[in-house]
Amino acid sequence: MIISKEFYNRSALDVAQDLLGKVLVREVDGKVLKGKIVETEAYIGAIDKACHAYNGRRTKRTEILYEDAGVSYIYFIYGLYHCFNVVTNKKDVAEAVLIRAIEPINELDYISNIRYNKKYDELTKAQSKNLTNGPSKLCLAYLLNKDLNAVKLYEKGAVYITDDNNETFEIVESKRIGIDYAEEAKDFLWRFYIKDNIYVSKK
Repeated sequence: MIISKEFYNRSALDVAQDLLGKVLVREVDGKVLKGKIVETEAYIGAIDKACHAYNGRRTKRTEILYEDAGVSYIYFIYGLYHCFNVVTNKKDVAEAVLIRAIEPINELDYISNIRYNKKYDELTKAQSKNLTNGPSKLCLAYLLNKDLNAVKLYEKGAVYITDDNNETFEIVESKRIGIDYAEEAKDFLWRFYIKDNIYVSKK
C-alpha cells in the first residue's frame, strides 16, 4: 500500500524513524525496483545548521523544502552524486528526511549491472554490501536523479514509498554523518537506522 500524504505531514524526526522498514519503489525501464529503507537522517530548517534551509534560507534549490509534505527533494553534491530526500511537515515549514541506505529486495541483477556491470552472483561480498549502503550509492543503483525532484511520493509513478513490511526491529539513534561544519547541530542524534542491518552505511 502506498503511504498517504498525511504520513509525511509531521516532524522530520518522527517521519525519519517511521520510514525505517518502509519500501522505496522505483519504476524504470519496464521494471519495478524495491528496496527497504534501513537508514535515515532528519533535517529541520528552523534550528538545524546542517539543513539547506537553515534560518529561513530560500533559494531556487531549497524552495521545494517549503512545499507540501510528501514530495521528493533530490540534490547534487560534489558535482558527482545525488541524494534523495523526503519533504516533511506542513507547507512553509522546511524539513526533510534524507534516505541514507536501503536494503535491495528484488531485481538484484539489474541494479548490480548498473553499479558494477556484473550479475549479482558475480559480486564480491564487499560489492554486494556496497550496492546501496549510502545515499549516493542508492541513487546510482535506483537511477534517482534531479529529473525526479518534486515528485509526489504518495502517488503511484516513477518513485513512491509503500508500507508492505511487517517485520519488527530495533532502531538505533546516532549523530548524522558528514556535517562537521554544522557547529552544535553536528551532535544532534538525528540519524536513525535498523540495528544490525548490513546495509547501514556506518554503525
